[in-house]
Amino acid sequence: MEEDGVKEEEEDYYLEEEDEGEEEPRPPLQQQQQVGVGLGRRGRAREEKERTKLRERQRRAITARILAGLRRHGNYNLRVRADINEVIAALAREAGWVVLPDGTTFPSSSSSSVSQPPPTHQQLQFQRSSASLGLIIIIMISSPALLFLLQPGRPSIAAPPLPSSPAPPLRGISISPVAARPISSLRSSSSIRIISPPHALPDPLLSLPSMDTQEVPDLLPPRPPERDFAGTPYVPVYVMLPLGVVNGNGEVVDADVLVGQLRVLKAAGVDGVMVDCWWGNVEAHRPQEYNWTGYKRLFHMIRELKLKLQVVMSFHECGGNVGDDVSIPLPHWVTEIGRSNPDIYFTDRAGRRNTECLSWGIDKERVLQGRTGVEVYFDYMRSFRVEFDEYFEDGIISEIEIGLGACGELRYPSYPAKHGWKYPGIGEFQCYDRYLQKSLRRAAEARGHTIWARAPDSAGHYNSEPNLTGFFCDGGDYDSYYGRFFLNWYSQVLVDHADRVLMLARLAFEGSDIAVKVSGVHWWYKTASHAAELTAGFYNPCNRDGYASIAAVLKKHGAALNFTCVELRTMDQHEVFPEAFADPEGLVWQVLNAAWDAGIPVASENALPCYDRDGFNKILENAKPLNDPDGRHLLGFTYLRLTKVLFERANFLEFERFVKRMHGEAVLDLQCLSIQVGHKKM
Repeated sequence: MEEDGVKEEEEDYYLEEEDEGEEEPRPPLQQQQQVGVGLGRRGRAREEKERTKLRERQRRAITARILAGLRRHGNYNLRVRADINEVIAALAREAGWVVLPDGTTFPSSSSSSVSQPPPTHQQLQFQRSSASLGLIIIIMISSPALLFLLQPGRPSIAAPPLPSSPAPPLRGISISPVAARPISSLRSSSSIRIISPPHALPDPLLSLPSMDTQEVPDLLPPRPPERDFAGTPYVPVYVMLPLGVVNGNGEVVDADVLVGQLRVLKAAGVDGVMVDCWWGNVEAHRPQEYNWTGYKRLFHMIRELKLKLQVVMSFHECGGNVGDDVSIPLPHWVTEIGRSNPDIYFTDRAGRRNTECLSWGIDKERVLQGRTGVEVYFDYMRSFRVEFDEYFEDGIISEIEIGLGACGELRYPSYPAKHGWKYPGIGEFQCYDRYLQKSLRRAAEARGHTIWARAPDSAGHYNSEPNLTGFFCDGGDYDSYYGRFFLNWYSQVLVDHADRVLMLARLAFEGSDIAVKVSGVHWWYKTASHAAELTAGFYNPCNRDGYASIAAVLKKHGAALNFTCVELRTMDQHEVFPEAFADPEGLVWQVLNAAWDAGIPVASENALPCYDRDGFNKILENAKPLNDPDGRHLLGFTYLRLTKVLFERANFLEFERFVKRMHGEAVLDLQCLSIQVGHKKM
């Protein structure tokens, strides 16, 4: 028959691959085993090789039968030599989804907009089965170690709960749902039983010879247990848009591509996006002449897709930092002022100017064509608030993040790559412009020690190690009377800058949520001085909490704290840079608790690109701390960043799974893991 011919052709295809490359005929397995007894170790190796080949032949036979069954009983148009990717794509199209040539998969607008009648009980049973079929096929084809499970007479595993978006039932096929459990746990407890109702696919799998479980090696190591976040608080997830999504000409770059990407994010459950509004683009040519054209177009697109907006008031330049792929300098009229008065920029001990942002020494100095630094920031924020009033009124703009320093973060530009800094250098103090030097002199005179009106001269350079400097080493000058005076002044300048700008931001965005981003300077955290944090403005040595004062000023103005590096693990940092004495987990714990103790909301974002499950799990642990007595959790999370790499199939599947867990939804491959852990506890 034709059907049998297809089946035989497929089986021959999968089995002939195993025979390719054999130089001579092999004797029967029983004869080889007898010869192996006399040949000792060599014979045992030959015996194991033949057993491995037998398992591979059986796995390929199962694959051939699965593909033949889908064509014969499900009317799937699959070629004879179809691979698993084509099978999954066919199942997705059957469900009414769109499958792009590169594998990107998302629900079609027509299928999502048409209302469907509620399914019957029988349809729900079929939906549960079909939703798990793709997982069954992947596991059986990719893991020969699961062949031993396909034996009759064993109890079946309970079906997982119905997923949020089930696929329609497959035609003529019903199979008991399989929960995703680690192979090691299935081997020791239970296995899978295939159930075939009348008029369904014949059960050729059960005719396979059973195998001794001792013969099956551990080919796939079990994943470490994961927390089940089903039912936990809803934490919204935002995605940062590319830095140059709006160019200097007021145009949205690659608008059609962006719309397609945003639709995919919306289908995955993402709540909104974050956008940088660059001061250098908007007020580029003349003071108080603002061009919001490009951002109007972008915001309109986002509103049409029913996404929320986090907007960053970016008063720094783009370019020269890690992850910067475009260059957006400060406004031209500001750089013109800087040519004649370079002290408007932060300056290091060697006199090098950092043009990334303006020095906080000019916050109250009228050096910007008659305006002070904070007046320039306020005028910009007020113009934005007036221009986009409808987006505030409609609730599309959910939060405004106020840029307060380098990279838009509340910190000094103490570790600029443009000046030769490399991780894990301690950085340098940035207080040598004449305005900050004048502030330091006034502070020393008020203290009664004019000799202290200087920055440390034994603090090393950008790439120094703490213990090789006289200031940061154990027992160094950082803990002397002078050292404590200087560090108090240096960190207070940072806090005062935040206080002044946030006061005006609260006036400009009255009634709206505002936030401040604080950088995660985690290297040298396990030393006494915390040198890298000190040069960045965080007075946080081992005997002092340097983040309490920052939390207090944010509390004063009702601002949330957005902290970075929540995806990093301390052990991973030790493996890559053991000399850095980094502790991102300890730093995150300290900063989050300082903010929560002050009673302010906390949000977070990842510091580096993150696509793996371990990184996402670490974010989840920080977002929803286990057994927190007060039930505290993050206000929101912003993912860094929208790129083509994110939409690669494996990466996006992990990201979508992460979004569901942040929202407190159940994910299919955690259900039996939770059951397994429960059985162990019993």
